[in-house]
Amino acid sequence: MQVPQDGEDFVGQPWYHGPLSRQKAEDLLQQDGDFLVRASKSRGGHPVISCRWRGSALHFEVLRVALRPRPGRPTALFQLEDERFPSLPALVRSYVIGQRPLSQATGAVASRPVPRQGPIRRSFSEDTLPDGLARTEPLRDRKRSDSQPAGLEHLWRPPEDPPGPGASTVPASGLPRIGSDPVILKTPVPLESVADSLRASDGQLHAKAPTKPPRTPSLLLPDASGRPPTYCELVPQVLRVQGPPPGHSCPESEVPWWEAEEEKEEGRCFARPQAEVSFCLPDTPSCLLGSQNRPLEPEVLHTLRGLFLAHHPGSTALHLLLIDCQATGVLGVTKAQRGAMGVASGLELLTLPHGHLLRLELLERLETLALAGALAVLGCAGPLEERAGALRGLVELAVALRPGAVGDLPGLAAVMGALLMPQVTRLERTWRHLRRSHTEAALAFEQELKPLMRSLNEGAGPSDPGEVALPHVAPAARLLEGEEVPGPLDESCERLLRTLHRARQTARDAPRFREAAARRLRGFRPNPELTEALTTGFLRRLLWGSRGAGAPWATRLEKFQRVLSVLSQRLEPDP
Repeated sequence: MQVPQDGEDFVGQPWYHGPLSRQKAEDLLQQDGDFLVRASKSRGGHPVISCRWRGSALHFEVLRVALRPRPGRPTALFQLEDERFPSLPALVRSYVIGQRPLSQATGAVASRPVPRQGPIRRSFSEDTLPDGLARTEPLRDRKRSDSQPAGLEHLWRPPEDPPGPGASTVPASGLPRIGSDPVILKTPVPLESVADSLRASDGQLHAKAPTKPPRTPSLLLPDASGRPPTYCELVPQVLRVQGPPPGHSCPESEVPWWEAEEEKEEGRCFARPQAEVSFCLPDTPSCLLGSQNRPLEPEVLHTLRGLFLAHHPGSTALHLLLIDCQATGVLGVTKAQRGAMGVASGLELLTLPHGHLLRLELLERLETLALAGALAVLGCAGPLEERAGALRGLVELAVALRPGAVGDLPGLAAVMGALLMPQVTRLERTWRHLRRSHTEAALAFEQELKPLMRSLNEGAGPSDPGEVALPHVAPAARLLEGEEVPGPLDESCERLLRTLHRARQTARDAPRFREAAARRLRGFRPNPELTEALTTGFLRRLLWGSRGAGAPWATRLEKFQRVLSVLSQRLEPDP
């Protein structure tokens, strides 16, 4: 099987290994970031990028979209998710040089090519046949092949039963019929069973034209060995199926809690709640923090920095949406919780008197996330470029969270809260460097994100469940907790009415928001460490330590604001 060469000659690239089995490809990938490109037998010879990421070998099928031949344009385009490239080398260069994730769902980044050793194998048979057979095959048999259609019925097929201890590894009847050689198999092989094994480069004829490459990747079913599939689903194009086909078992025994269908309760009457409901996750042993940790431990901060840098902003935004949906009571609400709060969603509970505890939890989460985001910038004691890079990362995360993208407005409010914090906005040199070195991010912050956040805080802005997965609930929560609306009397009254109206709309559209959030998270498999790092409990212990996390919220907030002010002054002292 020979992979067609479109555009640039990728067969000559050192990272292209030709026909190679998945197992041998995984053996070549030793460290995170190692990658190679191979022709996959199970994918009809299509190129597949094999990459090791976070200790696992992942495989990404490159889609080849054939084009009608026209002068001055390529005969095919190559793509992974959305963007298409005129050649496979152009695709690989874009993802490797730009350090872009091969898929949004995994966040895997290919950085180090595994060079090919020796010439490219001409077919999969040289990779899958036993080593003894490949070595003892006569040289003339490897160079000559039958080009007559009649000879197709006499191709060799390996015996079903393995030879005995004394048997030869190359049976006399197992040699293929070559040219005029009189060796013929006793049992002819049907033409249909060998159509996929023919090689056009060896002069053999296909029984039928090759199938047209699909425009969407197919789901990989578990193989007979029982090993779980490692081909990564490219989220924007993958077709979702309701269950495994007959004869195949699903590799996962449990459905993730954010994909579980909500239980329908028929004939259920409203019962007045007896206690307030909290969606805050219980304290569990942390894989990043010790049982008795101190505030802002340097080793933990270094680990978290590497963890966030290893994930694309789109992947981080999905992790944040997942945790925000759980904290808000939009996804993962149990039957017992619904019975205790008297409604089906935390978005409804927010507007009720017994939603007091939930409102306080969400406001604390918003402020805690903002403090952690500001610390990501103010904690950069290195060169100016490092702080500007941290600002750029927050802006890119905010862009990924905005309406029309992931649509997590509480997460967007927290990131914007960090960027607009006084200790961060006063860093004039850092912001100047951002505008000079990362102009696109600076323009997005000034022209798009700041007006959007101002509109959302005033009770306006996008709120349709089609473009928003989780609405901005902080203005309503503050209002219902007795916080006064700032501004002149007439403007504050209009803002109060808009906020209350938006809160009623949010409660009414709670089922639609749940569907929108579940749709965005369908097929998403989060990283456990990053998921834990975004929970309120973890951030509370990270910022104030295991002992200080139990102090009153107002006391903790005041102390940490002073810490951020000191860090800001050290970075750029007042003149």
